[in-house]
Amino acid sequence: MKTPKRLQPLVEEGLIDEVIRQLMSGKEATVYVVRCGDEIRCAKVYKEANQRSFRQAASYQEGRKVRNSRQARAMEKGTRYGRKMQEEVWQNAEVDALYRLAAAGVRVPKPYICFEGVLLMELVTDATGQVAPRLNDVALTAQKAVEYHHALLRQVVLMLCAGVIHGDLSEYNILVDADGPVIIDLPQAINAAGNTEAAPMLERDVANLATYFGQFAPHISDTQYGKEIWKLYVDGLLNPDAALTGRIALNKRPADVGAVLHEIELARREEEERLRRLQEM
Repeated sequence: MKTPKRLQPLVEEGLIDEVIRQLMSGKEATVYVVRCGDEIRCAKVYKEANQRSFRQAASYQEGRKVRNSRQARAMEKGTRYGRKMQEEVWQNAEVDALYRLAAAGVRVPKPYICFEGVLLMELVTDATGQVAPRLNDVALTAQKAVEYHHALLRQVVLMLCAGVIHGDLSEYNILVDADGPVIIDLPQAINAAGNTEAAPMLERDVANLATYFGQFAPHISDTQYGKEIWKLYVDGLLNPDAALTGRIALNKRPADVGAVLHEIELARREEEERLRRLQEM
């Protein structure tokens, strides 16, 4: 096929030898199957911010670091340079997450390079060598649903042990290769320790899995793995081999309103101090 404009720089740099076909086009990127030497890989071309339909992007940006204070100020002010930096941070988040998660033993595609807004990575294939299907396209028995649900919970735990939460996990961004589920689409991945929305995002990811697999094995729907995993994480007890039950004891102690208000006041003061330092730069 004709080389798309966004892939031309990679062809000119010798990173891609041939664009074979378009694989898919989603809410945040278009993915192509490409040849790199003797290997078949995929190239993920990120869409511009005004073309993406991914919602609530701001909540995913929280806690992400930039190289210097000039970039941080530009991003806060929304200047042209700042928007460019936001795009780089958004794209680099997936590369960083893929490297970190692969090192932690999470089943994700192997990344190779991110160049000019294009992520070059492993093409996940099935047992026959064809492009691996998405989970929502795979016929499941109750037994297979339980097996895949258990496997994905272990992946969620491994991710959180590595400090990462997917943030948009569902049957649409999970592939199934010969060995089971592979997690994809991570530009919105967040730092669990640096984002105030970490707990609800994790619980939503896990709830999405329960809702989907519960169609095939109804007992899965009546579980609380998300809350259980997060509690273990907060208590410092989460590890890759943690035994999960899907149940969690409710805390019936009255809320310490004074402590909550104190934390809010501390956060307010920290934000005021951060803004003051930015103005002095």
